[in-house]
Amino acid sequence: MPGAQNPLSIDVAVPREDVAILTIGGDLDIDTATELHHHLANQLHHGRRRFLLDLSAVPFMDSSGMNVILRGYQETRKVAGSVHVIAPTPAVRRVLDLTGVSLTVPTSESVDEALALVDSWREQDASRTGAPEATSAPEA
Repeated sequence: MPGAQNPLSIDVAVPREDVAILTIGGDLDIDTATELHHHLANQLHHGRRRFLLDLSAVPFMDSSGMNVILRGYQETRKVAGSVHVIAPTPAVRRVLDLTGVSLTVPTSESVDEALALVDSWREQDASRTGAPEATSAPEA
């Protein structure tokens, strides 16, 4: 079983109230994609609208993983959110590029770069709606 050789690990950090960084390690494939989907759904349920997916430790991704990323993108767009891919490995970047996903889902080289992009979009949203900006996560 391929998933057993490189099991998926997902660490979640919440640097801002509406932002979740999911650091993913291992193969993102038919055996593991559902786990990522559950993490995204859980974070969305808890009010996160912007997801930063760090794929720097994902050596392999098949269409199941790609579909979870696209489904997350579609769900977050319904709530004025976003999905960003961070530092995909060359093999994963190739899948994203060949399928056109990288044209739809923004790709950044670092968490800081992705957070800066999220902040710029948040400022644009706030100026359009007059809503205050959410800047940091509540203290735990």
